[in-house]
Amino acid sequence: MKSHEVLTLIEEITRNDGSKYIEISNMVQNGRAELAAERQFIKEVRILQLNIPHSVHVINYENYINENYEMPTESMDHFEEWQKTEEMQKEIDLILKENHIG
Repeated sequence: MKSHEVLTLIEEITRNDGSKYIEISNMVQNGRAELAAERQFIKEVRILQLNIPHSVHVINYENYINENYEMPTESMDHFEEWQKTEEMQKEIDLILKENHIG
């Protein structure tokens, strides 16, 4: 089953080891990340920017996420970090540049 998520925000996720990464997400996934932090699957999540423009780079990353991942349910027992191909990391870098982050 594929997801049909629309990605609308940029968030920073802090892993339990203290390392951080940037994710392009939406309010549903952000809520799941908050729940994951409460359950100590990750250390913290914080929103860096809301309502990002729906650019071609966001659409490309959104298509990749929707093809490869499903949104977790509230009954999740771990937090799945979305693995990025080199191409998708470039898309994220362009999204950050478009939104003046980093």
